[in-house]
Amino acid sequence: MAAASLKAPPDAADSVLSYVDNMMMSIEEMDPSLSDGHRVVYDREVPFELRVQESSEGPQPVGTLEAIKVKLLVLGEPEGSVTSVRMELSSEADLFFHYTHQIDEAGFQLVQEQQKLMVEFPDYTNILIRMLNHCIKEPHSYMSVFVMQHGTHARLDFIQNMEYKFVELMTCNFERSSEEVVQQQITYRYNALKSRLALMQARLQEVNNLVKLKNPSLLLQLQKSPPPAVGGGVRK
Repeated sequence: MAAASLKAPPDAADSVLSYVDNMMMSIEEMDPSLSDGHRVVYDREVPFELRVQESSEGPQPVGTLEAIKVKLLVLGEPEGSVTSVRMELSSEADLFFHYTHQIDEAGFQLVQEQQKLMVEFPDYTNILIRMLNHCIKEPHSYMSVFVMQHGTHARLDFIQNMEYKFVELMTCNFERSSEEVVQQQITYRYNALKSRLALMQARLQEVNNLVKLKNPSLLLQLQKSPPPAVGGGVRK
């Protein structure tokens, strides 16, 4: 009877894990970025140089390097043609930082003519992914410079360092997201973080139950040991 009672806690922990996993799936489905039918095809942190453009004339100030979360979404069937591409930028250091670039085929044709791009709209998503990955893997050769202008406008310049000169590969225009969108995004990120925390706590409880069953003295030792310090920089 005692052995049966000892097995109960892990079963209870499994039940909690299953509940939290389902909750996480529900939270992900509530991502406001997906509300209009878009689907995520890219979601990574990319090193950006952030600059503020004080005026339309004169040199821009030297920027600051920061990891920006880039979410790339497309509208259209997985095996069909893409009708719209959206890129969202956010920051873990500043919850109120949120910019959006959205373009359809008609808008892309105008950009294509202005920037003399050699790619077509169906390839636009893959080109963006390739450039973003270049900025991650080869930061000394490829740079992503995000220039925040007056008002709500901004632009993202993809630049290649050719050693003897800098070549601007492509520019994407952005708009600062509305206050309503920012609030929706912060609410979603807050709820997702709470769910991940609950998941980690459930897993920790499961480990506690297993160690308690197999080696109670080890559990006491673990509980007495101070947790390791977590290092992290503070944005200045």
